[in-house]
Amino acid sequence: MQTQFNTDFLSQLGTSDFESWVLVQQAYREECWNESIMECGFNTNTGYVYIALDNGISIASCFGQDVEYIIFDFEIGDEYFLDSYAEALEKQNEINA
Repeated sequence: MQTQFNTDFLSQLGTSDFESWVLVQQAYREECWNESIMECGFNTNTGYVYIALDNGISIASCFGQDVEYIIFDFEIGDEYFLDSYAEALEKQNEINA
């Protein structure tokens, strides 16, 4: 089954937001190419362009800055911003333990 993505958010991106979109895609390709994508989008409140993975990790960037890997702990409501996919996987394992 092929997943279909809504790409309407692309028309909302400014130049630095579009640079973020490129950075997020590059990080996905380099770090976690085989992971399933849940959704892609742009958060107009935070300025983050993101790819949310089915494993609970999001790859995000805002205003053309370096990507961050975001984990949300639903149990306690905390959000973690990590510098690498390896750190995000480690944190995700810690949360799920």
